[in-house]
Amino acid sequence: MDLQIKSKVALITGSTAGIGYAIAKSLANEGATVVINGRGAERVNNAVEKIKSETGNENVRGIAADFSDVQQIDHLITSLPDVDILVNNVGIFDPKEFGKIPDEEWLRFYEVNVLSGVRLSRAYLPKMLTKNWGRIIFISSESGYQIPAEMIHYGMTKTAQIAVSRGLAELTTGTNVTVNTVLPGPTAFEGAGDFIKAMAKEQNKSQQEIETDFFAHIRPTSLIKRFIEPEEIANLVTYVASPLSSATNGATLRADGGVLKSAF
Repeated sequence: MDLQIKSKVALITGSTAGIGYAIAKSLANEGATVVINGRGAERVNNAVEKIKSETGNENVRGIAADFSDVQQIDHLITSLPDVDILVNNVGIFDPKEFGKIPDEEWLRFYEVNVLSGVRLSRAYLPKMLTKNWGRIIFISSESGYQIPAEMIHYGMTKTAQIAVSRGLAELTTGTNVTVNTVLPGPTAFEGAGDFIKAMAKEQNKSQQEIETDFFAHIRPTSLIKRFIEPEEIANLVTYVASPLSSATNGATLRADGGVLKSAF
């Protein structure tokens, strides 16, 4: 199937690894011009070269920017004035007991996870509306609906992303611009792998035992009873980024492995 995005410019934030990298690679496979982003230039350059090698698409470049630094965000926007597909994927997480999360950490999570998408959307949405075509996609989480007790500050930011996304969609009425949110479930990516390894070491268990325990006790509602692969999230995002998804706007789309016990 031709997803009709060969002429589109796509920026994927936080795309040197994990879900962001899988999305970038999938869009590159479809022939889009892809812009990789990460905090450090070395990781960004490595990801760019890897995607070029894996997809054969030479229209891949990178811009390093730390989304906790407004000046770096402004530099990114100046360096990339026009974007057709904006995937707000960058995010941080850290399991921590509620009483031990200081104000500074609440603010840092909000700055990176929420304001990153706000600032980029503020820059690119008006231009999309002028061109009468564009896609903005927020990568939220099932944790935005089912707030995890072990990282309430993270869940808060994911709920906020859903609200921002729906509000922005209201600004696109009658146009060919869409704004949607994708909700991944527990996903096997670099950060999650480190989390599982740390838990295995702490509890003196194998990583497989930790994964089994995770879906037995922490995410017992999962229907697939396994971590989702980043490529499985990327498949949905790539479709939503394409002109073929034109009737999908203001939606919250789930790729959560059935963790959320709701049909809606």
